[in-house]
Amino acid sequence: QLDSPSIMEKSMPEREKWTSWADFIMSCIGYAIGLGNVWRFPYLCYQNGGGAFFIPYIVALVFCGAPLFILETSWGQLLSVGGLGMFKICPIFKGVGIAAVVMAFWLNIYYIVVLSWALCYLWASLRVDENVPWRNCNNTWNTGQCRSEYEKIPCDSNKTILKFFNAKTLTADHLLEYKKQFFVGAKANWSVCTAAQLNVTSPVKEFWNFEVLGISKGIDHPDGLRWDLAFFLFVAWIICYLCIFKGVKWTGKVVYFTASFPYIMLFCLLIRGLTLPGASLGLEFYLKPDFSKVFSSKVWVDAVTQVFFSYGLGLGALVALGSYNKFHNNVYKQALTVCFVNSGTSVFAGFVIFSFIGFMATQQEKSVEEVAQAGPGLLFLAYPSGILQLPYTQVWSCLFFSMVLFLGIDSQFCTMEGFFTAIIDEFPSLIRAKKYGREVFIGIICIISYFIGLSTVTRGGFYVFQLFDFYAASGWALLWLLFFECIAISWSVGINRWYDHMHSMIGYYPSSWWKFCWVFATPAVCMGVMLFGLVKYQPLRIDAYNYDYPFWGHVFGWFLSLSSMLCIPGYAIYIWAVTPGTFSEKYEKLFCPNIEIEKSSKSLDDDGDELERMEQV
Repeated sequence: QLDSPSIMEKSMPEREKWTSWADFIMSCIGYAIGLGNVWRFPYLCYQNGGGAFFIPYIVALVFCGAPLFILETSWGQLLSVGGLGMFKICPIFKGVGIAAVVMAFWLNIYYIVVLSWALCYLWASLRVDENVPWRNCNNTWNTGQCRSEYEKIPCDSNKTILKFFNAKTLTADHLLEYKKQFFVGAKANWSVCTAAQLNVTSPVKEFWNFEVLGISKGIDHPDGLRWDLAFFLFVAWIICYLCIFKGVKWTGKVVYFTASFPYIMLFCLLIRGLTLPGASLGLEFYLKPDFSKVFSSKVWVDAVTQVFFSYGLGLGALVALGSYNKFHNNVYKQALTVCFVNSGTSVFAGFVIFSFIGFMATQQEKSVEEVAQAGPGLLFLAYPSGILQLPYTQVWSCLFFSMVLFLGIDSQFCTMEGFFTAIIDEFPSLIRAKKYGREVFIGIICIISYFIGLSTVTRGGFYVFQLFDFYAASGWALLWLLFFECIAISWSVGINRWYDHMHSMIGYYPSSWWKFCWVFATPAVCMGVMLFGLVKYQPLRIDAYNYDYPFWGHVFGWFLSLSSMLCIPGYAIYIWAVTPGTFSEKYEKLFCPNIEIEKSSKSLDDDGDELERMEQV
């Protein structure tokens, strides 16, 4: 049996709780609903069969997303500890908690960079000349090839050109590719565009590449800091610090605004988007089902990874948020509510995004495929371009990038809360028991993270950001972690024992469906998708810049992945080696120990002081 104090030390400050259950729900909504709902889900829908993508997405949600969301929040509530202490219920798997802390540390470093980009655009939208700087090509960073996407480029007419032997007419900037081809002698007068007229870039793209990123040739060309981005990154860290440094009672109030503001903005943008010409074209591409794609393995992998990505699973944040609940809080119903709101928001955001994409395609006389982009390109290229055609451009720009900022902020500071809660709960006497210990500790880690994050705001920083995003806190590392998280409960603790714990908290047994998921379906899907991803692995490449990473870049990327993945088997080997006893004694101590769980019952000591007591379950 693992020793646990039966009476909380008087000198230890009492662990905080949410003021009400609404604080918990709003914090979970703010954390789970982030940029992935806006920049990734709508694009995956259109790319993977439109409305037909909802089928694999809902299946992934029911088999994986919702079960894991319930598991993590209820796990935290049961033990009232963060992501490291939660594994006292199955110590052999504590490496999963360590892996989550490592992964959250990497995520905190690079995810906040998106907030610095949003702050940069927001600041640029407040210019006094009533114009956004990416509207025209008259800025110092623009090149001679800069042309507006909405500007009609005239072509020279009545030029004599040669036809190829296959009689296909090619644009002038493709001629060099065919310089060794056979020509026929025929000549004709056609309207043609010169290479100079065709090889153009938009002011939106040049603002992003040259003014915001100042992008270099590659990751091995950092070429100095972007000082404005470094400043905005510092501001983002200050904002996040102020949101969490006072504890969950303070955070629970902040999140009411940060979680609700994006919904107000999404609703305003939806109303405006639906009134724009071409909106129906975008919505058709978003929703029109192509059921043939449902039979593609890639579509199912995309659905599963999107659910894991958008729900913020495996990082310890949900465990931390749940740990501040009262023991008898109905976390089961609340977790299901958050799951419904999260997925509903993803679908809702798709209507907003594709109404504008349809408008942009109409205005630029392009297809939706040419306009639609995923990831940062959607937020910082496609959408700023669409805003240019709206009246009161600056107002809409400010509203949009404010929404992006708040979508990112609550996801960021809730991930930070999960990271800090795990460590503070592991070392309470060193941090929580000290006056201002929490505030100082959080401040020190924020400063360290800021200086590491400066590598993402150099001129080569975008390549570093993409490396972190691809390897550090998603993909194989996350699936590996979630697999062992499920195994820890369903096979180590025991699913029936876990259901008894759930009953002791909420007063009834949840549906048996979750038993099936936790024991079989969810771990099988996690391992299957991870193995599929490894088999289909292709090194990271940035197609937008036609850039392939050097070998050492991929080595560093795998270091980011393995830095968390190896914690799980590494700690298991270590704790087994140092635990005394026979094989059966070690197994009992490390896989299924009897533990004591803090409940809400209280008693009085001899002096009449009220003390928390621990009850064995």
